[in-house]
Amino acid sequence: MPAMTTVADLMAIAARTAPKTKGQDFVVVEVIEGEAVQALGQAMIDRGKRIGNAEFERDGKNVLNSEAVVLIGIKDATPAGLNCGACGNEKCLRINTLATEFKGPQCPYRVLDMGLALGSAVKIASIMNVDNRIMYRVGTIGREAKLIDADFVMGIPLSATGKSPYFDR
Repeated sequence: MPAMTTVADLMAIAARTAPKTKGQDFVVVEVIEGEAVQALGQAMIDRGKRIGNAEFERDGKNVLNSEAVVLIGIKDATPAGLNCGACGNEKCLRINTLATEFKGPQCPYRVLDMGLALGSAVKIASIMNVDNRIMYRVGTIGREAKLIDADFVMGIPLSATGKSPYFDR
Protein backbone atom coordinates (compact mmCIF):
# COMPACT_ATOMS: atom_id res chain seq x y z
CA MET A 1 0.00 0.00 0.00
CA PRO A 2 1.62 3.27 -1.10
CA ALA A 3 0.16 5.12 1.90
CA MET A 4 1.94 2.76 4.30
CA THR A 5 5.24 3.44 2.52
CA THR A 6 4.65 7.15 3.03
CA VAL A 7 3.91 6.68 6.73
CA ALA A 8 6.99 4.49 7.20
CA ASP A 9 9.14 7.07 5.42
CA LEU A 10 7.70 9.86 7.61
CA MET A 11 8.46 7.74 10.68
CA ALA A 12 12.05 7.37 9.46
CA ILE A 13 12.33 11.14 9.10
CA ALA A 14 10.96 11.66 12.61
CA ALA A 15 13.47 9.16 14.01
CA ARG A 16 16.33 10.74 12.08
CA THR A 17 15.59 14.24 13.35
CA ALA A 18 14.91 13.33 17.00
CA PRO A 19 17.18 15.06 19.55
CA LYS A 20 20.52 13.39 20.30
CA THR A 21 22.86 13.64 23.30
CA LYS A 22 25.55 16.27 22.74
CA GLY A 23 24.28 16.57 19.14
CA GLN A 24 26.10 13.35 18.20
CA ASP A 25 24.16 11.03 15.93
CA PHE A 26 24.53 7.25 16.15
CA VAL A 27 20.92 6.40 15.21
CA VAL A 28 20.34 4.12 12.21
CA VAL A 29 16.94 3.70 10.52
CA GLU A 30 15.73 1.26 7.87
CA VAL A 31 12.27 0.71 6.37
CA ILE A 32 11.47 -2.76 5.07
CA GLU A 33 8.47 -3.83 3.03
CA GLY A 34 7.13 -6.68 0.92
CA GLU A 35 9.11 -9.92 0.82
CA ALA A 36 11.60 -8.66 3.42
CA VAL A 37 8.76 -8.26 5.95
CA GLN A 38 7.53 -11.78 5.22
CA ALA A 39 11.05 -13.22 5.53
CA LEU A 40 11.54 -11.36 8.83
CA GLY A 41 8.28 -12.70 10.26
CA GLN A 42 9.08 -16.25 9.21
CA ALA A 43 12.60 -16.02 10.65
CA MET A 44 11.08 -14.92 13.97
CA ILE A 45 8.69 -17.88 13.97
CA ASP A 46 11.54 -20.23 13.09
CA ARG A 47 13.68 -18.83 15.94
CA GLY A 48 10.79 -19.26 18.36
CA LYS A 49 10.31 -22.89 17.40
CA ARG A 50 14.05 -23.58 17.51
CA ILE A 51 14.56 -22.16 21.03
CA GLY A 52 11.09 -22.94 22.41
CA ASN A 53 10.08 -19.29 22.81
CA ALA A 54 6.38 -18.71 22.07
CA GLU A 55 6.82 -14.91 22.15
CA PHE A 56 9.10 -15.01 19.08
CA GLU A 57 6.45 -17.09 17.29
CA ARG A 58 3.62 -14.76 18.37
CA ASP A 59 5.52 -11.62 17.33
CA GLY A 60 6.59 -13.28 14.08
CA LYS A 61 2.95 -13.90 13.21
CA ASN A 62 2.28 -10.22 13.95
CA VAL A 63 5.03 -9.25 11.50
CA LEU A 64 3.56 -11.55 8.84
CA ASN A 65 0.35 -9.49 9.19
CA SER A 66 2.22 -6.21 8.72
CA GLU A 67 2.64 -4.11 5.62
CA ALA A 68 5.95 -2.57 6.63
CA VAL A 69 8.46 -2.57 9.46
CA VAL A 70 10.60 0.35 10.63
CA LEU A 71 13.87 -0.74 12.23
CA ILE A 72 15.62 1.76 14.51
CA GLY A 73 18.94 1.18 16.20
CA ILE A 74 22.28 2.61 17.19
CA LYS A 75 25.61 1.81 15.54
CA ASP A 76 29.13 2.35 16.90
CA ALA A 77 27.70 4.65 19.57
CA THR A 78 30.60 5.97 21.60
CA PRO A 79 29.95 6.75 25.26
CA ALA A 80 28.74 10.28 25.90
CA GLY A 81 31.79 10.88 28.10
CA LEU A 82 29.83 12.22 31.06
CA ASN A 83 31.14 9.71 33.63
CA CYS A 84 27.63 9.78 35.13
CA GLY A 85 27.69 6.23 36.50
CA ALA A 86 24.34 5.29 34.93
CA CYS A 87 25.97 2.31 33.22
CA GLY A 88 27.28 1.05 36.55
CA ASN A 89 30.88 2.16 36.04
CA GLU A 90 32.66 5.09 37.65
CA LYS A 91 34.05 6.10 34.27
CA CYS A 92 32.45 5.62 30.88
CA LEU A 93 32.38 1.97 29.88
CA ARG A 94 34.02 0.21 26.99
CA ILE A 95 31.13 -0.46 24.62
CA ASN A 96 30.38 -3.26 22.19
CA THR A 97 32.56 -5.83 23.95
CA LEU A 98 29.75 -8.40 24.25
CA ALA A 99 27.87 -9.98 21.37
CA THR A 100 24.57 -11.74 22.09
CA GLU A 101 21.24 -10.76 20.56
CA PHE A 102 22.71 -7.26 20.45
CA LYS A 103 26.19 -5.82 20.90
CA GLY A 104 26.80 -4.26 24.27
CA PRO A 105 27.10 -2.80 26.71
CA GLN A 106 25.75 0.52 25.46
CA CYS A 107 25.98 3.98 26.99
CA PRO A 108 22.59 4.79 28.56
CA TYR A 109 22.55 8.20 26.88
CA ARG A 110 22.90 6.61 23.45
CA VAL A 111 20.10 4.16 24.30
CA LEU A 112 17.99 7.16 25.35
CA ASP A 113 18.74 8.72 21.95
CA MET A 114 17.40 5.56 20.33
CA GLY A 115 14.35 5.76 22.60
CA LEU A 116 13.68 9.32 21.51
CA ALA A 117 13.94 8.21 17.88
CA LEU A 118 11.51 5.35 18.55
CA GLY A 119 9.06 7.66 20.31
CA SER A 120 9.23 10.21 17.51
CA ALA A 121 8.56 7.49 14.93
CA VAL A 122 5.57 5.95 16.69
CA LYS A 123 4.14 9.42 17.26
CA ILE A 124 3.92 9.79 13.47
CA ALA A 125 2.27 6.38 13.12
CA SER A 126 -0.23 7.35 15.81
CA ILE A 127 -1.03 10.68 14.18
CA MET A 128 -1.63 8.82 10.90
CA ASN A 129 -3.83 6.18 12.67
CA VAL A 130 -1.48 3.35 11.72
CA ASP A 131 -1.35 0.48 14.21
CA ASN A 132 2.14 -0.17 15.52
CA ARG A 133 4.09 -1.60 18.42
CA ILE A 134 7.75 -1.34 19.38
CA MET A 135 9.15 -4.89 19.56
CA TYR A 136 12.60 -5.95 20.66
CA ARG A 137 12.29 -9.41 19.05
CA VAL A 138 11.74 -7.77 15.65
CA GLY A 139 14.99 -5.85 16.17
CA THR A 140 16.86 -8.99 17.20
CA ILE A 141 16.00 -10.87 14.04
CA GLY A 142 16.22 -7.77 11.83
CA ARG A 143 19.80 -7.29 13.02
CA GLU A 144 20.63 -10.99 12.66
CA ALA A 145 19.21 -11.02 9.11
CA LYS A 146 21.31 -7.92 8.29
CA LEU A 147 18.23 -5.89 7.38
CA ILE A 148 19.88 -3.07 9.33
CA ASP A 149 23.52 -2.41 10.19
CA ALA A 150 23.26 -1.58 13.88
CA ASP A 151 24.42 -2.86 17.25
CA PHE A 152 21.18 -2.49 19.23
CA VAL A 153 17.84 -2.49 17.39
CA MET A 154 14.10 -2.30 17.96
CA GLY A 155 11.48 -2.90 15.30
CA ILE A 156 8.11 -1.28 14.68
CA PRO A 157 5.72 -3.34 12.54
CA LEU A 158 2.90 -1.38 10.87
CA SER A 159 -0.66 -2.35 10.00
CA ALA A 160 -3.83 -0.61 8.89
CA THR A 161 -6.71 -3.03 9.32
CA GLY A 162 -9.96 -3.08 11.28
CA LYS A 163 -8.21 -4.29 14.44
CA SER A 164 -4.61 -3.94 15.56
CA PRO A 165 -2.80 -7.28 15.34
CA TYR A 166 -0.33 -6.11 18.00
CA PHE A 167 -2.60 -5.92 21.03
CA ASP A 168 -5.05 -8.36 22.63
CA ARG A 169 -2.91 -11.13 21.19
